[in-house]
Amino acid sequence: MPMTFDEVRDFLLALPAVTEGTSYGAPGLRVGRRFLARLKEDGDSLVVRLDFDEREMLMEAEPETFYITDHYRPYPAVLVRLSKVEAGTVKQLLMQRWREAAPKRLVKAFEDAGA
Repeated sequence: MPMTFDEVRDFLLALPAVTEGTSYGAPGLRVGRRFLARLKEDGDSLVVRLDFDEREMLMEAEPETFYITDHYRPYPAVLVRLSKVEAGTVKQLLMQRWREAAPKRLVKAFEDAGA
């Protein structure tokens, strides 16, 4: 079942140290000063930071869900169509990004707490 941006926001804000603000004029979420995700101007796509290899793998596996525009080609990010992605897939992607971006002590404390 697809996710809405409100569900994405709720999921991320439930993680330690995640804050909401804006990114390029759109709703965005960060952990500390590190970017996690933002809503793209089309209202259906989520911009998520991730490495180039994983981006290519996701776009090849599910091109209707994961894509980039020319603007994002040089950046380590992928666009995710919220209307097409399964909630579990986007949650897994966002959790992975949070673990990469959050301070290691915070990730350890979160995992030690059984999350």
